[in-house]
Amino acid sequence: MKFLHTSDWHLGRQFHNVSLLDDQKAVLDQILSYIQSHPVDALVIAGDVYDRSVPPTAAIEVMNQFVNQVCGELKLPIILIPGNHDGAQRLGFGSGRMRESGLHILSSFDDIINPVVIESDIGPVAFYGMPYNDPEIVRHHFKQSVSTHDEAHQFLAQQIRDCFKPEHKNVLVSHCFVDGAIESESERPLSIGGSDRVSHEHFTEFDYVALGHLHQPQRKGEEYIRYSGSLMKYSFSEQHQKKGMTLVELDEKGFKSSTHIELTAPHEMRIIEGELQAIIDAAHTDPRQDDYLLVRLMDTHAILNPMEKLRAVYPNVLHLEKPGMLVGVEQEMAQAKLARSELDMFKDFFSEAQNSEISSEQEQALNQIIKQLSQQ
Repeated sequence: MKFLHTSDWHLGRQFHNVSLLDDQKAVLDQILSYIQSHPVDALVIAGDVYDRSVPPTAAIEVMNQFVNQVCGELKLPIILIPGNHDGAQRLGFGSGRMRESGLHILSSFDDIINPVVIESDIGPVAFYGMPYNDPEIVRHHFKQSVSTHDEAHQFLAQQIRDCFKPEHKNVLVSHCFVDGAIESESERPLSIGGSDRVSHEHFTEFDYVALGHLHQPQRKGEEYIRYSGSLMKYSFSEQHQKKGMTLVELDEKGFKSSTHIELTAPHEMRIIEGELQAIIDAAHTDPRQDDYLLVRLMDTHAILNPMEKLRAVYPNVLHLEKPGMLVGVEQEMAQAKLARSELDMFKDFFSEAQNSEISSEQEQALNQIIKQLSQQ
């Protein structure tokens, strides 16, 4: 039994005010081509289908066309759950009817104990969906005393395990942050202070765990507990990551293998560093001049219109940094700040905030307050 594990499509995403939808369509075409030439039993999407809860119409149209091709023309079932970027209720609208056509949207807690069962050459395989959730929602829905993401996922995983049937192989589809996994800059935090971390130990009794949320392909805890990674690169911090999907194979004993299938967007995201003239000279032999670029200029002197000069050879420079201009400057600025008094700094702040200067009476009062504080 073989199926494809994908996640974090983020359809409709923009990057530095540039729409990535055409790139996303090109990558989805690669998935479609793979399905057409390699027989698989299902396609799994582990959350964050869209980039926001109310996606743009163009993104919905892209998804609609893809579903029509996969479920309608190729008759391949799609199993998906909402992630933290998706609106679960919107994504799940009409899901009961859609199941009949092969689109299985497991978007609510009512779906957790009702798996999608697919008959295969190794017998029935049950796909359980655990949509993105937080402790408050779990506590309210199940009337359970849970206060962390870890406790919530431990409880939900137990609800699913209680439904296991001996004749089934069991696959979990979940959107969460497994503790110890590697983050990327393009992921939206699920909470503050690390309370979003979930132990992989709750998932060890499944035959495979298809995870979403983290954008770097990786496994955690066990070989069969995996993140497929995002559909494509969504930040410059991901420039060296190999994006794609995971081909999963199960046999009569359970998990057999996972294989990374690389997907390549028309525009890669790269960071180029160096002096301006050297970057311009190198561009003439660069085979990927249309990539989305962050350029770090190391020149220590002022340059007139550097972005205009760079875009003449690299049209998709999206961000420009000038660390070379700060050499020897930061220390001088720090020393200058330390030389200024508390009164001077507050007067600057007051002027910016109130668009006026403090009066002599206010200055006297402030001096008195500073003296009192310094004596404590």
